[in-house]
Amino acid sequence: MNDFTLDARLEADSYPVTELPLCQLRLMNDARYPWLVLIPRRSGVSEVYELAEGEQRQLWREAARVGRGLKEGVGGDKLNVASLGNLVAQLHVHLVLRRRDDAAWPGPVWGQGEAEPYDLEALAAMRDRILALVEGLDLEPEQG
Repeated sequence: MNDFTLDARLEADSYPVTELPLCQLRLMNDARYPWLVLIPRRSGVSEVYELAEGEQRQLWREAARVGRGLKEGVGGDKLNVASLGNLVAQLHVHLVLRRRDDAAWPGPVWGQGEAEPYDLEALAAMRDRILALVEGLDLEPEQG
């Protein structure tokens, strides 16, 4: 039995989008960047190596495919993929679509200005857009 509980800070800073085979997919509440977070639904895990090997492969499968879908579907110049964990120990992977004209380019998004929360209409539109992108992806674990 897996007693997965989402870290309170991740919950406060993001909105749920959908459940993937391994991860909960969430949208960060910062409209300046198309910014997703993948959180493996595994209790007590703070590092990638703490996942079983098949789960490690699945995490990167989900990150790579969702990231590609985000970049191709929304459009951007660079996809940043990061797992920091300095403020939130729970294992999570950020997928941040960057544009050369965004608020922090070319530096990191962390610590740059103030987050611009989504209004309800923009939030619903972005969530629907992400759901449509994810719907067409093959995210099921490889067999064997």
